[in-house]
Amino acid sequence: MPILRTLFLCAAATGLWFVSCAGASPVPVEDRDYGLMNGAVWVRGPWDAIRPSADIDAVIDQLCPAVMELPRAQGREYGQEYCGVLYSVGDGAYSASMPSPLGPLLKATPEQQKSCKQPNFVRDSRGAVKIQADYHSHPWANSRMSRPDRAEARQRYSIRLQFDTACRVMKLVPYIGEARPGEVYERRGKRWALIGIVKPEHKATGLMTAVTE
Repeated sequence: MPILRTLFLCAAATGLWFVSCAGASPVPVEDRDYGLMNGAVWVRGPWDAIRPSADIDAVIDQLCPAVMELPRAQGREYGQEYCGVLYSVGDGAYSASMPSPLGPLLKATPEQQKSCKQPNFVRDSRGAVKIQADYHSHPWANSRMSRPDRAEARQRYSIRLQFDTACRVMKLVPYIGEARPGEVYERRGKRWALIGIVKPEHKATGLMTAVTE
């Protein structure tokens, strides 16, 4: 049934103008590329669509174009969020995992909020995995990292990444467990611009204080 479910998503997306399954990134398949184990999400790695690099930013810059080729990734109110991670296996390079769509069941009616479950671990036959960052997409344009996305309860790794259909990429460095502000950046060309901080007293709620360069 997982394969049929994936084929249905691809067919449904193709029926709308915003995505095409032909020539796109290979569609992730449940129980092969991602799944659940005792309630925790696993994902397979590395994702063949993303070239590993010793420069994590070089990996980050490849994520959005690849994810946006997936079914419903640009579907707005009818769209699908995808979640994955960036990690290393001790070879000096960073890799991206396959993206997972696991989350609340998609509805046939428009929804103003979307979500997917952050992966807990990666299955990679090359070696022991160390996760550095998680990433997730938003199926709208002009959709920045939300306040709930910045909330302390959702921070598992050193970096949190989010991007929208316009490939505006946001980065949160949460400084988990540290008495220093979290930092929110926006990717501008090949650099990161600091656009806000999350003060220690606001980490629980994810409230951001804007800053100017």
